[in-house]
Amino acid sequence: MRQDVRAGEALHEDSIEVNRAMIIGVPKEIKANEYRVALVPAGAEALVQAGHQVVMERGAGEGSGFPDDVYAHAGVRIVESAEDVWAQAEMIVKVKEPIEPEWPLIREGQLLFTYFHFAASEPLTRALMASRSVAVAYETVQLANGELPLLTPMSEVAGRLSILEGAKYLERFYGGRGILLGGVPGVLPAKVVILGGGVVGTHAARMAAGFGARVTILDVSLPRLRYLSDVMPANVSLLYSNRYNIREQIRDCDLLIGGVLLPGKKAPSLVKREDLATMLPGSVIVDVAVDQGGCVETIHPTTHEDPIYVVDGVIHYAVANMPGAVARTSTLALTNATLPYAITLANRGWREACRQDPALRLGINMVEGEIVYPGVAEAFGLPHVEADEVLAR
Repeated sequence: MRQDVRAGEALHEDSIEVNRAMIIGVPKEIKANEYRVALVPAGAEALVQAGHQVVMERGAGEGSGFPDDVYAHAGVRIVESAEDVWAQAEMIVKVKEPIEPEWPLIREGQLLFTYFHFAASEPLTRALMASRSVAVAYETVQLANGELPLLTPMSEVAGRLSILEGAKYLERFYGGRGILLGGVPGVLPAKVVILGGGVVGTHAARMAAGFGARVTILDVSLPRLRYLSDVMPANVSLLYSNRYNIREQIRDCDLLIGGVLLPGKKAPSLVKREDLATMLPGSVIVDVAVDQGGCVETIHPTTHEDPIYVVDGVIHYAVANMPGAVARTSTLALTNATLPYAITLANRGWREACRQDPALRLGINMVEGEIVYPGVAEAFGLPHVEADEVLAR
């Protein structure tokens, strides 16, 4: 439980500055095979100690190894249904975006703090607009240096998992090429190509290189490539990303990882349908960017129950909630990052919290029927309002 305790200790300095008590609700995640939970017991205890109430659906933490009695001991009120949670809570804290059965439960003015990835789903975007709720998205909270503190931990997990899943589906049993990632003496290891040298790409490269694979990272940022050249092992090569280099690299790759991210926007389509014909039969694509629409033209979201499909002889893996497979690790990593912001939102209310914290202000995606984050509006050709205008009301 030591990691769990650390999650509760990582609080903002303003954690005792409470304007008024707030009711925070944690429903059980209902997306297919999603076992994470948005609040660990230590985090719930911190919110209660700060003067708030926490309402949680029965069994919400069990998939991550946190039983109801631990939450109850921390001062959480356990209720029987998701409907009870949504009806009572002023702020809902989740892991994944609300899915269709949850849309009717969202109330006008209710604050939702979770991953949304609006730009990848127009139905979700329009449903949240219709609900007139307030959506603060984990994935667009952004520090002055460009870091995405609430996306980073799950990108770290997904980057590492992408190699484990890719290695599995390279096995002949699953239709793959029958390639061992690291090879053996006298047999070449697999070639792994990674699109994007950010958090996902870096962690994927380290994992693949650790297995002994031949790794190539492509990125458009020369400063980033220079940094990676200093920290990556010798079996990782760096290459500037353009259409020519992508096409050349994927021709003989065994495993292709998509890790390109444009915060709050749809991911660029870097691998076209016609490119698949040039790839090796039985090669594998793992597109971690599928939450944001994917960076492979032929990609569409899959689930842990049915994770792969084949196009032109190439295996596509596109599970949209990859970190849910390692729920306990993912929950602890995520809540270490999200809890301080959740406490700030509860203590100050979303308007004042976002006025005082520029990083949190960038997390505002939607307010009472209006789109605030420009990338979401651009994705669907919809109007948007500026965050400063909303916060001044």
